[in-house]
Amino acid sequence: MKKGFVYILECSDGTFYTGSTNNLELRLNQHQNGVGANYTAKRLPVNLIYVEEFTTISEAFYKEKQIQGWSRKKKLTLIKDKKEDLPKFSECKNKTHFKNKKGFDSAQPTEKK
Repeated sequence: MKKGFVYILECSDGTFYTGSTNNLELRLNQHQNGVGANYTAKRLPVNLIYVEEFTTISEAFYKEKQIQGWSRKKKLTLIKDKKEDLPKFSECKNKTHFKNKKGFDSAQPTEKK
């Protein structure tokens, strides 16, 4: 079974592109030559700033989709290899989140005696 890689590129405009492949060298050459993806073709040159190896390409593809849903801050945390800080970027920060409430308001009406 072929290994897989998930990678993050920084584009010339400062944005990030996340992808996965089973041939990292070939894929990077494709990106640099404008045939890797429409997104990167319009933002050349690109720089490889993160790579992670997996046992299979399906594992790498799963991680790619996970990372694509992350905020820029969370991606930067991964790139800087501060994996212990990743959970804090996953937590809801909305003021309506239950952790930000002083008490607990039940959605169920209370019985009157």
